[in-house]
Amino acid sequence: MSGVMKRMGMIFRAKANKALDRAEDPRETLDYSYQKQLELLQKVRRGVADVATSRKRLELQLNQLQTQSTKLEDQGRKALALGREDLAREALARRAALQQQVTDLETQHQTLQGEEEKLTLAAQRLQAKVDAFRTKKETIKATYTAAQAQTRIGEAFSGISEEMGDVGMAIQRAEDKTAQLQARAGAIDELLASGALDDQSGLAKDDIQSELDRLSGGTDVELELQRMKAELAGGTSSSQQAIEGGQGQQSGNQQPQDTPRFDKQ
Repeated sequence: MSGVMKRMGMIFRAKANKALDRAEDPRETLDYSYQKQLELLQKVRRGVADVATSRKRLELQLNQLQTQSTKLEDQGRKALALGREDLAREALARRAALQQQVTDLETQHQTLQGEEEKLTLAAQRLQAKVDAFRTKKETIKATYTAAQAQTRIGEAFSGISEEMGDVGMAIQRAEDKTAQLQARAGAIDELLASGALDDQSGLAKDDIQSELDRLSGGTDVELELQRMKAELAGGTSSSQQAIEGGQGQQSGNQQPQDTPRFDKQ
């Protein structure tokens, strides 16, 4: 059972991975990565700003402490000048305490300044990497888009795309049905001509009837041609007789030429 569950889990992960690969768009992934890098850069910049703010506050405190230390030193001198050694001693003691605070603040200031410099350098490097990634991202996106368009055009020309494949299958089905109908029509014509199928309409003719009709039609033509020839022959004989009769009548009516007569004197 454990082996079966492990195998099922592997199959599920493989199918899920394949589905994710199909659903993943590299351009969206690159944009998401770029957005995350921008967020990280923004955090680094905020860190630099926070460290710089802390350093500036220490500098203000140091200036205040140094001002107080200078003031206490002046007060101790004045007290000593007036013969108040006790006040001068107290002023110097307070000044010494302030100096310890100044020393501690200066140490912190140097630490913060070092951290600020490191963060600033890291921010600059990260900015350069983000800029380079942005350029590379746009290049990859443009190349991917061009390759995708070229692939779609190639699939459209070759007919292997989903849409063109459906169109090609529809054309193939139409051609198959047309060929099937043509073959069926030809087979029915052959069966009707051979007499294997009876024509219920009575319009179809077999080969023998077609041959008889052809001979009958040819005989009618021949008879009509003979009749026309006879009519033409009869018309020619009547015309010849009429011409000959007309010539005989003309010769009978023609008088002989006058012979010379001699008058009696």
